[in-house]
Amino acid sequence: MLNPHAPLPRHVAIIMDGNGRWAKRRGLPRIEGHRKGADSVRDVVRASRELGLRALTLYAFSSQNWDRPMEEVRALMELLRDYLVEERTEILENEIRLETIGDRTRLPEFVRGPLEDLIRDSAENDKMTLCLALSYGGRESLAAAARRLAEAVVAGELLPSDIDVRNFGQELSTRMLPELDLVIRTSGEQRLSNFLLWEAAYAELYFTDTLWPDFSRATLYQAIESFQGRERRFGLTSEQVRLRRL
Repeated sequence: MLNPHAPLPRHVAIIMDGNGRWAKRRGLPRIEGHRKGADSVRDVVRASRELGLRALTLYAFSSQNWDRPMEEVRALMELLRDYLVEERTEILENEIRLETIGDRTRLPEFVRGPLEDLIRDSAENDKMTLCLALSYGGRESLAAAARRLAEAVVAGELLPSDIDVRNFGQELSTRMLPELDLVIRTSGEQRLSNFLLWEAAYAELYFTDTLWPDFSRATLYQAIESFQGRERRFGLTSEQVRLRRL
């Protein structure tokens, strides 16, 4: 049960894993697992908004997912488009701002159209940010940030000695989001899989055996309850943390 006196994570990110295994166990095509997983997305987004989370990032499609069979990629893109169209009204009415990280230029036009429309139309919303990681990779994001800083140095706009954690972070696509507090991964896997590598430096990690299509708001609450029970020290001692709270 969530502790009403303990802080909520400001920013939760979820690696939504296990759709294919969910379908395989039921003798269904993989796409049926992804379709059922879309229902979990709807439930978790609503629950996050109701809890008052400031940001929710969902790892929807990685840079490496382009290497999957063409039929599966196409089906995933169609599911993404359907989600954007079907959830548009609810996102806008609930004052959710939609953002994305990753290379949107690789997305097909039938996805980019409704995606960019919803990003534009929700830009002023401020109750929660829903960030979809699409064609995203953590290493790719870090390389792009390094490239932009190198270009600034070559242009004489920046000295190498000026590069620090702060301005490096400002070159990342996640700069518009709050600090990442909690990363959840479903399906029993225990790795980050190239997701938010920089941002997860001090995030709490929560792993669950639950496959993503079976993930619900109840599972989200369990993850947040675990988060609330942890001591976050950020390199300090427990005594220093306690003194700061006084």
